[in-house]
Amino acid sequence: MHKGGCECGAVRFVIDAPLSPPVACHCSQCRRTSGHVWAGTLVDDAALTIADEEALRWYRSSGFAQRGFCGTCGSSLFYRMDGEGKTSVAAGALDTPTGTRLAKHIFVEDKSDYYDIADGLPALDRF
Repeated sequence: MHKGGCECGAVRFVIDAPLSPPVACHCSQCRRTSGHVWAGTLVDDAALTIADEEALRWYRSSGFAQRGFCGTCGSSLFYRMDGEGKTSVAAGALDTPTGTRLAKHIFVEDKSDYYDIADGLPALDRF
């Protein structure tokens, strides 16, 4: 079981399943909503319990996905594609230790120019 939440504590969640290795996304939407790079671990919705959804807000970021964030502190917490039954949970929102390591980078063709990817992990131009 893994726990996590936003910066202010208004949104807390529990994942009752092993964590998949996080993936770092460098697309422009992830960069803008997270402030840098989005790293998330994909979780079956049945394994994700959000303790108090009162502060949780959802933003429809495209015609096929939405992003969940804390309406109090603004922490970026979730990314959910329509109809998949899975949610990408922000790796940075997980309580430590997570027991996992970053697996790869995606959408690196969209990354910003102020940093390099030099960790030796797979780096895909798209998904």
